[in-house]
Amino acid sequence: MADSYAIIRLGNKQHRVRDGETLVVDRLSTEAGKSFEPDVLLGEGMVTATVIAHERGPKIRIGKYRRRTGYKRHNGYRSATSRVQISLGAAKRATTAKKEAPPKAEAPKAETPKAEAAAAKLPQSYEEMTVAQIKEAAATWKPAQLEAALAFEQANAARKGAIAALESALKED
Repeated sequence: MADSYAIIRLGNKQHRVRDGETLVVDRLSTEAGKSFEPDVLLGEGMVTATVIAHERGPKIRIGKYRRRTGYKRHNGYRSATSRVQISLGAAKRATTAKKEAPPKAEAPKAETPKAEAAAAKLPQSYEEMTVAQIKEAAATWKPAQLEAALAFEQANAARKGAIAALESALKED
């Protein structure tokens, strides 16, 4: 699966951006620390840009010279720039919602009482947890909760990292 990206327009220039990327663009009128929504030319969802800081670019030296006359002039120029943090919030949420929806629709609701009991033993808000959160929290869970979470992963989500973390936590107990 390819990473999601969008093409946006900032200051009459087009930029291909990904979630969490930082851009240095021509000075924007938005204040530092404020967020705005740039024009999205290609891509799904909403793109939010947060101005991190207003800076100045590197100094460009400009020199004029005419031979045999002693004429030399030097001038410098630093462009005004803004550093912008990009987040593809809505597109990311939409793709995760699409991934979670089909397994729930496929799973029959009238399962065996054993499966219902395992679902009741799942830790709170387990379905919304990321793999990293599962790895951290698995050390504090009871064996029944670990087994229920492992059964849930194998039946629904099948996230390899979460399954490995739950299996190692069960071995430790």
